[in-house]
Amino acid sequence: MAAAVAVSLVVSGCGGPASAQAPAGSTAGTPEVTELRYEGSANSVTLPELAEDLGYLGNVKLNWVGNTISGPASIQSAATGATDFGGAFSGAVVKLIEAGAPVTAVINYYGEDDKTFNGFYVTQDSPIRAPRDLIGKKIAVNTLGAHSDAVINSYLKKNGLTQEEIKQVQLVVVPPNDTEEAIRRGQVDVGALGGVLQDNAVAKGGLRSLFNDYELFGTFAGGQIVLRKDFIEKNPETTRIFTTGVAKAIEWERSTPRDEVIARFTSIIDKRQRSESTATLKYWKSVGVPSKGAISDEDFSRWNAWLKDTGIVTGDITPSKYYTNDFNELLKGAAS
Repeated sequence: MAAAVAVSLVVSGCGGPASAQAPAGSTAGTPEVTELRYEGSANSVTLPELAEDLGYLGNVKLNWVGNTISGPASIQSAATGATDFGGAFSGAVVKLIEAGAPVTAVINYYGEDDKTFNGFYVTQDSPIRAPRDLIGKKIAVNTLGAHSDAVINSYLKKNGLTQEEIKQVQLVVVPPNDTEEAIRRGQVDVGALGGVLQDNAVAKGGLRSLFNDYELFGTFAGGQIVLRKDFIEKNPETTRIFTTGVAKAIEWERSTPRDEVIARFTSIIDKRQRSESTATLKYWKSVGVPSKGAISDEDFSRWNAWLKDTGIVTGDITPSKYYTNDFNELLKGAAS
């Protein structure tokens, strides 16, 4: 799908400290609203879902309204009010905000490290060995204008391809659960795989890694959860509880033995009864998100060249206008 469309709403400020005061009639520490609508991900457990199951959201409950396979679609749903929060790749967050969407990023929710990353795979006997071999080829990605799109562009540019040559590399939208088979059947030349889907595919054999984003950038935060600015202003305590709860879930995954994390994920999926499979959970390796979900300017500026090359922005971006860490109490040492 094309990257997120413009939202015809007025942007007001950048969701910083001014939004942290509770409105008249609310009590500090008491959520103004106790239900948050969201989209999940099939066969997996999101950080907010884990936070709720661990009791980190207190009286705030999540209301699942369906699944999404696309970050841009997820944050667009939040921007238009179809859901209360969504998450997407940093570059997609920039694009939506630059298009006029009144949202603010409040916490990182996914990232890459030496255990958890997104790889780009070909069949074992594929003639594709080098970046220039990708000219004229098809690469399966889950959506356009998001993480894989930016990584591919960065990889090709780093290896000397011009923007005209990069445009000849065709990105094809394929649902993540179908990408492995699309590679094996030759429907695409290369496919982006991440998380347990990647590990499951590699375990079967017959695929070869061409490159991955950890090799390009090292450990980094990949995307953020966003909330609407008006939601934050009206519901600062709910925002604080939610953001801090997600931060606690990140640290729980980091500090808990792997077997216990997988067992918890399995229990959550089994309890919600959505006819899902837990088979690939055994491949889970790490949370991937840098410490406590703290957002930094670099999480956005890392993609500045891609944002300009693709015309999303015309000049250098100002990262501070896209996010706030004000509601993450773990960063203040006030919560444990």
